[in-house]
Amino acid sequence: MSYLPYLADRAEVFDAADLMTTFGDDAGFEAAARADRSRDVGNHVHFCRWRQIERLIILLSVNRAVGTVH
Repeated sequence: MSYLPYLADRAEVFDAADLMTTFGDDAGFEAAARADRSRDVGNHVHFCRWRQIERLIILLSVNRAVGTVH
């Protein structure tokens, strides 16, 4: 399932929530911008981290269940 983000730790969830609180509907764009800045300076670890946070924000913005529902 490529649309589910990989989260290394709970700090990424807190960062996603912080971006959503601060930027509202533009939180995903801010996470993408941070990923792009990290890539531009050659920091591939933070690039991947911010891309996963972007995916998490998108997932949290969907108003329906994603994946298997039991």
